[in-house]
Amino acid sequence: MIFLAVLAATVSWMGLVGRPDPVSAADLRPATAAAFERYIQGVQARVDERVTGHRNFLWVDDAPRRRTRVQRGEIVAERAAGARPVDVPDGLVHDFIGAVFIPRVTLGQALAFVQDYDRHRDFYGPELVDSRIISRDGERFVLYMRLKKKKVITVVLNTEHDARFFPLDLTRWHSQSRTTRIAEVQDPGTPDEHELPAGTGYGLMWSLRTYWRFMERDGGVYVECQAVSLSRSIPWGLRWLISPIVSSLPRDSLANTLAATRAGVRARASRPPR
Repeated sequence: MIFLAVLAATVSWMGLVGRPDPVSAADLRPATAAAFERYIQGVQARVDERVTGHRNFLWVDDAPRRRTRVQRGEIVAERAAGARPVDVPDGLVHDFIGAVFIPRVTLGQALAFVQDYDRHRDFYGPELVDSRIISRDGERFVLYMRLKKKKVITVVLNTEHDARFFPLDLTRWHSQSRTTRIAEVQDPGTPDEHELPAGTGYGLMWSLRTYWRFMERDGGVYVECQAVSLSRSIPWGLRWLISPIVSSLPRDSLANTLAATRAGVRARASRPPR
């Protein structure tokens, strides 16, 4: 899924410089968290414009060529703002948006798959090790996900998310999700497995917000996702080498997430009615 790209990029440079101390390597600072929240306020304002009708509901409708590409089966994923990750004090903000069109399915089928979090590991693995619903209240979900990325070293995160879905009309829904807890796991899968305190460890992912839009139209369903994540910064001496990786991996990860979503919705739609 999209947040795993942050792991991949940071693990890449960590493999070059060696394994730092797991507790003091990149503690989340209050100034970093505050800067991310300010960035999110701007993102939220632009999202609100789409769901309130002040802008096109779908990002693909902003550009006819983009919509055409998606209609013919391409998965389009781009940086949402700027040419590179956004620098904040001691951190980086990664902001990408993408879209896919799933023909011959309904909005209800798309939502049924997306909300079936207990089965997401069947489609978003192997990086998504586990996913389950902790609680549900109507269209609000509290979720647990265990994430794993192996590149030079193996990084495992236990994460919790608050996801909310909102209907607009018979053809349009949107959702928003935010991480409420991220803890790095040391010695995963062994008797010594334990979590580090939130905000400590490698700093591969400190926060994640996702914004999804779903619209049934043109004989199928458009699915869009914008993912905004916060990670530790890259040492200045390695930016020339690592920046291209940081720039490409989140886009690729978002494209893979949308491809897996399309496959999951199709699988769900092909099930015989009970």
